[in-house]
Amino acid sequence: MTTGGPAFSGTGGIGITPGDGIDVTGAAVGTSSYSYEYEGGSGVSATGGAAGPLQTGGPGVNALGGTGDIAGAGVAGHGGDAVSGCATCYGGAGGYFAGGGSSFQGGEGVYAVGGSPNGWAGEFDGTVNVSGYLSKSSGSFKIDHPLDPANKYLYHSFVESPDMMNVYNGNVTTDGSGHAIVTLPGWFQALNSDFRYQLTAIGQPARAWVASEVNQNNFAIGTDKPNVKVSWQVTGIRQDAWANAHRIAVEAEKAKADQGHYLHPELFDHAGEPSITEMHHPRPKRREQQ
Repeated sequence: MTTGGPAFSGTGGIGITPGDGIDVTGAAVGTSSYSYEYEGGSGVSATGGAAGPLQTGGPGVNALGGTGDIAGAGVAGHGGDAVSGCATCYGGAGGYFAGGGSSFQGGEGVYAVGGSPNGWAGEFDGTVNVSGYLSKSSGSFKIDHPLDPANKYLYHSFVESPDMMNVYNGNVTTDGSGHAIVTLPGWFQALNSDFRYQLTAIGQPARAWVASEVNQNNFAIGTDKPNVKVSWQVTGIRQDAWANAHRIAVEAEKAKADQGHYLHPELFDHAGEPSITEMHHPRPKRREQQ
C-alpha cells in the first residue's frame, strides 16, 4: 500500500468524459476511492479499459511528466486485461510506459505483460535498435515457409555461445602446390581476438591445416594434395570497446530476494508460484471503497 495516496481524488470518473482515462501533467495530492495501489507509492494509479479505451490509445494512465509514479515512471497502468491486444497503447496492452522517469522499479523504462490468454507483450513492425544488453530465454527467426509460404511458417533458433563470439566461414581451393590464402575483412583483427579454426576437405580425402594463423587480416591453408577445395570456419571473440567494457557474466548468483524462485517455475515443479519477473512487477490489488 502506498503512503500519501495516488494523485487524484474523487469517485466515478472525477469529471472526465466517460470512456476516457486520465491525462495529467505534474502531480496533485489526494486519494481515490477506486484507485489501485502500487508498492512504493504511485503518483498516478488506475486500471483502464473498464469504461472504455483511454486517452492517447493507452490502457491505464497517460501521465505526461508525472514524477510521483513508482520512482518517477511516466505511466503506471494495468490495462491489458480490459484492453487486450491494443495496438496503439503506451507500453502495450497491460504494460507500463516510463516517460522521462529516472527510475522505474529497478530502472526499467518499460514493463509489458501480454493480454490473456496468449497475447504478445510487445510486437514491432519495423527495425528495432537496442543500445545495450538483450537478455532472453530463447530466440528465433520466423518467416513464411519457403516451400509453402501461404500456409506455414519456418523457425530457426539463434546460435549462441558463452562468449561474445563472431563466426566467419567460406570455401577456398588450394593451388597446384596445395596452398591458399583466405582474406578476411579489413576490420577483422580490430574487432576480434582469440581465433579458432575448422577446416574440411571437400570432394576427396585430403589433409588440410592452418599453415599460418591470422595476420594482417589473412590466414593461410595448406593441403597435402594440389587443388583441394576446403571449407573453412574461423571464430573470434569481440574485443571492441563496448564488448571490453561489458563482458557477459556467464554465471551469476541470483539476488537474495530471488533465491528459491525461478524465471519459469512451472519447469521446476513449482507450477502456480509467481515467476521472478512477476515478483518484481506484482499486479496491484484493488482498494475497498472508503
